[in-house]
Amino acid sequence: MALDIGIDLGTANIIITIAGRGIVLCEPSVVAYDKKKKAVVAVGTEAYKMIGRTPEYIVAVRPLKDGVISDNDMTQAMIKEFIGIVNGGFMVKPRIVLCVPSSVTDVERRAVVEAALSAGARKVFLIEEPIAALIGAGIDISRPNGTMVVDIGGGTSDVAIVSFNGIVQSRSVKMAGNKMDAAIIRHITQKYKILIGEKTAEKAKMEIANVFKPTGLKKMTVRGRHLLKGLPESVEISDLDTYEAIHENAMEIVEQVKLVLESTPPELVGDILSNGILLTGGGALLGGLPELITDRVGAPCFIADNPIECVARGVDEAFKMSDSLLDGFEQVQLYGFH
Repeated sequence: MALDIGIDLGTANIIITIAGRGIVLCEPSVVAYDKKKKAVVAVGTEAYKMIGRTPEYIVAVRPLKDGVISDNDMTQAMIKEFIGIVNGGFMVKPRIVLCVPSSVTDVERRAVVEAALSAGARKVFLIEEPIAALIGAGIDISRPNGTMVVDIGGGTSDVAIVSFNGIVQSRSVKMAGNKMDAAIIRHITQKYKILIGEKTAEKAKMEIANVFKPTGLKKMTVRGRHLLKGLPESVEISDLDTYEAIHENAMEIVEQVKLVLESTPPELVGDILSNGILLTGGGALLGGLPELITDRVGAPCFIADNPIECVARGVDEAFKMSDSLLDGFEQVQLYGFH
């Protein structure tokens, strides 16, 4: 039985699709490893719950950093575990399509491919994130008509203009969700002398952040350790706090959009003014981001339906389109067992 698996190997989440069945798994990209037993204890949600709560011999790690593999062994273990979960433990060697940021180097590509092969893949294809995001958002990329996508994940933000099945211009910047969480932690530490955890920072970003015009009316209580007293303490923060913390980060993404547009042929820029800019990825849900991009760039900006799943849905669709996709679906990068 041939099995086609699509993997959106994200810094924050891993989403797996099976051809014909759609999305079958969406879990945090976290592995918990027992150093004494030298064994994986948990992956995904179970491992995520362990972050900051384990004895020292168990480490809960994110094996991907800034959109690429930072820990090969842990990534292989994680992919293996997840593939075992989705194919019910059957020893079937699947074809796998993996997603990579558009600026990934050859060395990083090989690391991703080898991780998939060691996890039991028969053949591995790579597809670039902007292509997958547009396909998943239901955009017809085969026409000679420019579409701009800004895919903001946990580790990287990819900005690309796609036309006629290929990427015309793209930039990838290691500025995305995780860096924003870190900026919120830093800001709260400096302003209130309270150290909060990454989960709390992520919650604040998702619930109250606004990078365009914060009002100060959206508030939430965060708990952490007071740095001077060393004791637990809670403080109320507002969307003005998150604005101060992450506005610069959001502007860095806006800057990448401008740089891509500056180096794009004028006809395609005209297309983008009429088609708009599509936001995908978890970062698309950041409060005020579409308005900020529209305000600074001058082109309409809108969020894709269910932006977090766009890349995964695109990866799933890619199997049907492998003949027509040009530089996104790389036959050249086809490493396989014969």
